[in-house]
Amino acid sequence: MRDSLVDVGDVTLFVRELGQRSEKPSLVVIHGGPDVGHGYLLPGFEPLARDHHVVLFDFRGCGRSSRGLPDDDLQPEYVVRDTHRLIDKLDLGQVDLLGFSTGGRAAMGFVDQHPEQVRRLVLASTSAYTSADNAHYLADWTEYHRRQRIEDEADGALRNSTIFVWDLDLAPAYLALLNALGTDQGDWSEERAIQGLMHPWCPGDPEQILRTLDKPILILHGQYDMGFPVQLAHRLHTAVPSELAVIPNTAHMAHFENPELWSDHIRRFLSSAPAGR
Repeated sequence: MRDSLVDVGDVTLFVRELGQRSEKPSLVVIHGGPDVGHGYLLPGFEPLARDHHVVLFDFRGCGRSSRGLPDDDLQPEYVVRDTHRLIDKLDLGQVDLLGFSTGGRAAMGFVDQHPEQVRRLVLASTSAYTSADNAHYLADWTEYHRRQRIEDEADGALRNSTIFVWDLDLAPAYLALLNALGTDQGDWSEERAIQGLMHPWCPGDPEQILRTLDKPILILHGQYDMGFPVQLAHRLHTAVPSELAVIPNTAHMAHFENPELWSDHIRRFLSSAPAGR
C-alpha cells in the first residue's frame, strides 16, 4: 500500500495504490458518496490487489484531498476531470475503470468524454437511471422500510449501516469501519443537490453512452441492494452489451459483505478474453 498526494492542477488528490504495477492495466476506482473518501472500499480491493494494481483516490472536497473549495468547484464534472488528469499524472496509460455507487455515474460520464483512456469498465452498486426509478422498486419493499425506520430512530448514528449491509450481524463492523475513517462528511453539500444546484453526475444518456462505448462492461451488484435495487442492474444489462454478476445475500456494500467473491468477479472480468461485439 502506497499513499501519496498528487497535484492535478487546481487541486491535490490523496491517492492510495494497492498491489504492484505490471503489464496488466491498472484499475482506477471512482468512489461513491461524495460524503466521504475512498477508505470504505478497501475491503473489496485488498483481495484483488494480490495480483492487480489498484488506484483509489479521494474526490476533491473529500477525505485527505483538497478541502475548503468554493461550492462551484464541487461539481461532478471536476471529478471526471480530476480522474483524467490523475491517470495522466501517474502515467498509467490505458486503464480499467471501476465506478462505485455515485462514482458509477461519474464513470459513465468519464467514458463518454475519454473512451480512449479505458480498456474495460466495471459498474458496481450503481444505477444508470433516475431517483424516481429507484423509488419505484423500493416503494413496496417491506424490509427496506423497516430498516429505514431503524435508521431514522437512530438519528444518523447508524450511518445507513443497516440499509447498506444485508447481513445485520455485519452491520456493526461496517459502522465501525466508517467511524474509524472519521465522522467528517466532506465538503459536498447534500442541500445543494436537493436545491438543484448540483450538476448531473452523468449529463448524457447513460444507456446510449454505454451502447456506443464498444468496450467490455461488467455490472456488479448486491442481490438486496437498498441503495440502487438490483432490478436497475438487470434493466441496464438488458439495455446495453454487458456482463452481469449479482452477489447473493449482500446489499449495497457487497464488497464489504463478501469481498472475496466480489473481487473474484472483477478479476475474472479483467482477465477474460473480450467477447465478440
